[in-house]
Amino acid sequence: MTDENIFLFVPNLIGYARVILAIISFYYMPSNYVIAVVCYVVSALLDAFDGHAARYFNQSTKFGAMLDQLTDRCGTMGLCAVLAHLYPDYMFWFIVSMCIDIACHWIYLHASILQGKASHKFIDMSENPIMSIYYTNRTVLFWMCAGNEAFYAALYLLYFTQGPTIIGISLFKIIIYLSAPVAIVKSGISLLHLVVASKNIAIIDVNERKALKKH
Repeated sequence: MTDENIFLFVPNLIGYARVILAIISFYYMPSNYVIAVVCYVVSALLDAFDGHAARYFNQSTKFGAMLDQLTDRCGTMGLCAVLAHLYPDYMFWFIVSMCIDIACHWIYLHASILQGKASHKFIDMSENPIMSIYYTNRTVLFWMCAGNEAFYAALYLLYFTQGPTIIGISLFKIIIYLSAPVAIVKSGISLLHLVVASKNIAIIDVNERKALKKH
């Protein structure tokens, strides 16, 4: 039996396509908003397909999960960097948003890895009924992520064009108003991840220090 080539698994091929689309989007963001937003949105939407492909083909891998996570984070960060340039008066908030997104996801992922190597009792947010829905209901998770992306994408489009109007109001403004609460809630959940992950890492530190003192 030959070794499987993890890099050629279907969900990972989808992941590479997402990366290429994101890079094309970044390249055209200053000059062609149509190509930029189409590539960005398609890249974001493909995020829903790689997970299905992984389950369907039984090709879930740690590499694929990491590729997916990094593509999500870098995609949003790239768009926020452009928005900070387009809306300089709000640069501080875009920078804060990028920092929250990267820092919270990184420490949460790192804490999860450390927890897997330890046997201590940790804080588990999935025990909370509200957070349990966020973790287990794929529909809720999809719309939370979609709403967050829609908020930033609509801000980007609005800089270049008002787009179609509904009862005299720009469609992009409507999307911004509807998706802003979702983006705020998602950032709040990310901060909650940071707090819980920090406490769980502290639990590991305390127990390791106790173990060292015993020796």
